[in-house]
Order: sequence, then C-alpha cells, then structure tokens
Amino acid sequence: MTDDWDDLEAVPEEDLWFLPGPMEDDVPPGAPPLPVADRRAIFDSAEWRGAQDTLSGELAHLTQIFGELDSRLRRAPKGMRLRLALREAADLSWWTGDRLTSDRLALWIGLRIGSTEDSEQALARAGWTARRLSGGPAPTEGFGAFFERDGDDQSAVPDLAEVLASVEDLHPVVQAAVGFFAWRILGTERAREGEAAVLAARLAAGMSRAPGQGALFLPLAMTGPGTFRGQGEPPRKLAMWIAGAEQATLAALMDLDRLEEWRARADVATNDLSGRTPALLLDVFESWPHVTAPLAEAETHASRAAMQRNLDRLTERGVIREVTGQGRYRVWVASS
Repeated sequence: MTDDWDDLEAVPEEDLWFLPGPMEDDVPPGAPPLPVADRRAIFDSAEWRGAQDTLSGELAHLTQIFGELDSRLRRAPKGMRLRLALREAADLSWWTGDRLTSDRLALWIGLRIGSTEDSEQALARAGWTARRLSGGPAPTEGFGAFFERDGDDQSAVPDLAEVLASVEDLHPVVQAAVGFFAWRILGTERAREGEAAVLAARLAAGMSRAPGQGALFLPLAMTGPGTFRGQGEPPRKLAMWIAGAEQATLAALMDLDRLEEWRARADVATNDLSGRTPALLLDVFESWPHVTAPLAEAETHASRAAMQRNLDRLTERGVIREVTGQGRYRVWVASS
C-alpha cells in the first residue's frame, strides 16, 4: 500500500475501503449507498423522430383527412363541435371503463340530470373530457390550467413539459402520441387514461390551419380503442396511433355528412313555419344527440308551451322522432 496519502488519486480504490462513499442529497449520513435513479429521458426523441421519418407518408395522409375535418368545422355551426366532442367523450369512457352512452352524457352536461352515486365520478370525468374537447384552454396555454389542477396535483406537470419540449420540432400527431404515452406514466392513477387521450387529441389539433377556429381535437376513439393499443418500439406504436386516428377522423366526417343532410331536409320541411323558435330548435338538434324538452327550452330560451308545440310539429313532419315511447320524460333525436 502506498504511503502517499496526500495524492488520493494515486491510491488504488481497494485501499480506500475505510472512506465513506459519495454522498447524495437524499442519503442520510452513515447510510449505505443507494442505487442511483436512471436519469435518462422517459422518451428518446431520436427514436420518435426516426418513427416519424419511417411513417411520413401515413402522417401526410392523416394530415390531409384532418384538414378536411378542420375546414368543414370552420364553416359549420359551433354546435357541431359539441356534438363531436360528446361522441368522442362517450367513446373514450368505454375505453377507460366508465362505459357511458352519449345520450346519458348529454343529459348530464346539459341539465345535470341522470347522475347516481355510482356514476357521479364517471360523469364528472366524461364531462371534463367533453368540455376540454369542445373548448377551454389548449395544452400549449399551460398544463396546469388544461388539467384544472393546482398545488400538489401539478407535481408531474414539469416532467410532462420536459418530455414534450424534447419533441416540439416533430409533427403534432407525433407530439400527441408522445404526450399520451408520457402522461399514462406520469399522471394520477385513476384519471390518467382519459386525461392522456384528451391531451393527445388537443395537441394533435395543432396541425390546424387556423387553430381554435375549426377542429379543436383530432378524433381518436370514435371507432374503438385501437389508437391507444400500440406496443413495442416507437414505429409500431406510432403506426397504430396513425391508423386509429385516421379511422376515427373518417367516422367524424361521416357524422358531419349525416348531420348536413339532415339539416338540409329539416330546413325544407320547416320553411313555412313562422317565428325564430323552429330554426333555433333545429340548431339544438344539430348540437345535441339527444334532446329533452327542458334542454331545448334552456337552449332556445323559448317558453315551455312554445317549445312543446314546436317539438310536436317537428315530430309530425318527420324532422325529429321521440325515442322513449313514454308520456313523460321524453327524449327526441334527429330523424336520420
């Protein structure tokens, strides 16, 4: 053993057995050394950049389809956004296990009815989803505001911001996929599945030509949960993500086709009716998949008598139909 203890660098490591190991901030004095946490990034941006290059053709095709949805929603009544958001929220609830139908969700959001002790939390989660898909702050305006969190609930937000900052130069759809998989790891246990999907849907809408004026989200769940089931390396995950989003966006476009055809027929069928109420009522049926008399009254600000009279007229003319077959608590939908 060398006698030159002034130059510790020259001393073999095995001869320094009596010295304490390196101290970490979270290791108390005298405690045995602990494993050092892996400080590597949660997501390797280079891997996702490579996946984007591999799937550039598929990304371009999805961008084109989304562009059509975006363009049509810029010209459509604002209620169309709400209707698509309600469908997406309901379909997402089946993936997360809450299993809510769009009519039940619409009644709860519109009138706060239909909630039970067992479904209260599920409806609250789906209600948040519908609100964030149809409006409210975008993720780019701050994740705390987007998730409606403060204080300790924001503890994972800086990690999410760091992950997304590492891929900010990638296509919005790729950023959305990264955000989804990241928040599933970082988010709170019960809410993170739905929150991750909504975060991704809003992030992907960054490819809009006029953000905030057309499509506020990229549909992901309207044809099932396949979008979210990618496994393995980034190219496989991204391929399933793009394919699922494409199918969901095509389903949204088909919904718009049906609604536009219905509205054209409805306008012709009601063009002889006087007053503002018939047209306002048609707007309600464009926005909401299921309509009750109280909801229609609240949306149009018409009297109960005027509302019931016009609901009866539209039913007689085949514009809408009642689906419960009951004398009370009736629900109407647009006739396809």
